[in-house]
Amino acid sequence: MTVMLQVPRPAKSEAEEPALVQSRAGGPQLIAIASGKGGVGKTWLAISLAQCLATRGLKVLLFDGDLGLANVDIQLGLTPKQDLSSVLSGRVALAQVIIRHEVSEQPAAAFDIVPGRSGAASIAALELGLLDQLIGSVRLLRGYDIVLLDLGAGIDPVTRFMAAAADTLIVVSTDEPTALTDAYAVMKLHARDQTARRTRPVAGGTLAKPDVRLVINQATSLASGRRTYDVLARACTTFLGEAPLLAGVIRRDGRVADAIRRQTTLLTRYPNTPAAEDVARIANAFVN
Repeated sequence: MTVMLQVPRPAKSEAEEPALVQSRAGGPQLIAIASGKGGVGKTWLAISLAQCLATRGLKVLLFDGDLGLANVDIQLGLTPKQDLSSVLSGRVALAQVIIRHEVSEQPAAAFDIVPGRSGAASIAALELGLLDQLIGSVRLLRGYDIVLLDLGAGIDPVTRFMAAAADTLIVVSTDEPTALTDAYAVMKLHARDQTARRTRPVAGGTLAKPDVRLVINQATSLASGRRTYDVLARACTTFLGEAPLLAGVIRRDGRVADAIRRQTTLLTRYPNTPAAEDVARIANAFVN
């Protein structure tokens, strides 16, 4: 199926970019996973990628950054005693809310989680100054190779701030025209945020070139997913001057929904399915 994507030119009336933190100097690599719209499999990918990276020997922390609509713990059937709201209220330190996700038959696949809080409007409207401190605390965590930030869908200031604070941004889309258009909006505003970031004076070094990658999820085949990527890449090249890298294509697989319903991971329940193989290929790019 050919997808026609009509992308508007950037409008001058759009909101100004949020204030941005500087790039990392040491500490874990921050990889933000975002999407323009919900329902494209963003949180599922974050969980699957965390487990897949862990099986490759990396120490991984999955941070539920969907402030206000967090659901990593729900997808995994966890009931944390404390969550991100406890940290933001000052009751506990960030390290104290971290919980471990383990699978008894796969000890090497364990990874850590910072659970979020669902339905907390005050967290969703968090001031960017406090969010800056939170990201700083994440960067100071020791013992992790990678921190995956599962962001909320959309382009609100909090989500944009967290995306811009990451070293790598992965944008997830499907071949639906609305998903593609919204994914383009995420990348357009991210490019604007990064341009503003690089033009501001930053103490302690230079800022690396933004690393933006695209994942096409729920594709009917690897070839159709690649064609979907090409559509969006052409739009980005035309209007933004540069296309994101293709992180990977994930084929549609009915066993994904079954694993989610059972509150377990696809790699645990169905490790040899096409979708699991596709996530493994995406993870390989971050191993070396």
